[in-house]
Amino acid sequence: MDEYYNGKIAIVTGANSGIGYAVSEELLKRGAIVYMAGRSREKIAKAAGQLSAYGDRVRTLVMDVTKEEQVQKGIEGTAAAAGRLDLLFNNAGVGGTLPFEMATLEDWKTIIDTNLWSVIYGVHFAVPVMLRQGSGHIVNTSSVAGIIPPPFQALYSLTKFGVTGMTECLKYEFAEKGLHFSTICPANIATPIFKKSIDGKTHDDLRVPDDAYPVEKAAAFILDRVAEQKGIIVVPEDPNTDVWKGYVLGDREVEEWLYRMAHDRREAFEKTGTYF
Repeated sequence: MDEYYNGKIAIVTGANSGIGYAVSEELLKRGAIVYMAGRSREKIAKAAGQLSAYGDRVRTLVMDVTKEEQVQKGIEGTAAAAGRLDLLFNNAGVGGTLPFEMATLEDWKTIIDTNLWSVIYGVHFAVPVMLRQGSGHIVNTSSVAGIIPPPFQALYSLTKFGVTGMTECLKYEFAEKGLHFSTICPANIATPIFKKSIDGKTHDDLRVPDDAYPVEKAAAFILDRVAEQKGIIVVPEDPNTDVWKGYVLGDREVEEWLYRMAHDRREAFEKTGTYF
């Protein structure tokens, strides 16, 4: 599987922390040349510095993924400088768990710009590059909330279902052109996303769920499945794959679980203002 990445040119957005950072490190372990992208020059430089053992295969890319012109410059500029673009991980994103009636239209705009438009921009500018090459693999980060509808996550789930649907469509559309598409659907992964609100601010009173899956294990699993050119990658698989199948098939137990989740989350929010 390492052969799939050795010597390949990869861009990873949201690379300064969480899944993006872990995937960047795992790509480097497998021999890739990684452009770690983030909107903060200081944060992305610090993250890249932590991986300095990989020498000049670690590179940085300052890019606000909500800005069309910056994404275009980042992708086209990287492809021109490196001579190609083999892998694009559209990973940057924010979470959003709150009662629907509390969401403002500004919340909707912010989460759509960050979680959905950023992926659209990335795909829009990477596909022509990869078509000219006749090869390439785009990996978009969705969520388990992009295949199962968790209550109190209507804003987040809208963006993630959009990412899943688009990526699956393109997987089939470009299969004969030598392009591959994968969708990462993480469940609870131990990353800082749980401490951040839609506006990107960090809240230390929030915490990562106790059952969160280690991010390093998630990254290794993700890259194994990407190398297999798998479409939808659920991580961790157990029990989330069975829950997803049950939801699609209308399993009564899964339906009851979602209703219980709604009840428990509303009750927790009314008592503490948080869900965890």
